[in-house]
Amino acid sequence: MISYFVRYRGTSPDPRAFVEYYETRHASILHGFGNIRSLVLHQRAEWVDPLPVVPGGTLLLAQMTFDSVSDLNNALQSNARRLAREDFARFPKFEGEVTHEAMSGKVIF
Repeated sequence: MISYFVRYRGTSPDPRAFVEYYETRHASILHGFGNIRSLVLHQRAEWVDPLPVVPGGTLLLAQMTFDSVSDLNNALQSNARRLAREDFARFPKFEGEVTHEAMSGKVIF
């Protein structure tokens, strides 16, 4: 399994609107990626760790899964990818950094 992560690390004046736009509008564009298996949106959860840790500061983490690197590369060269990049200009306001990362996954348990 290959996962392609897009991380939105930062803040938005209206986090709910940002996530809702991604889920209801942007996701439909991503669905056009050839051979995409799934899209999972990870959002902040309130948690308490008794040990000192550094919080990640991520507003939203989008995880797209593919069967192979070849499938991912085809998706990244598709018209849907161009449309997704154009759609970013229509997102609700976001301040921070956006990173992209592909990783292979192995389920241990």
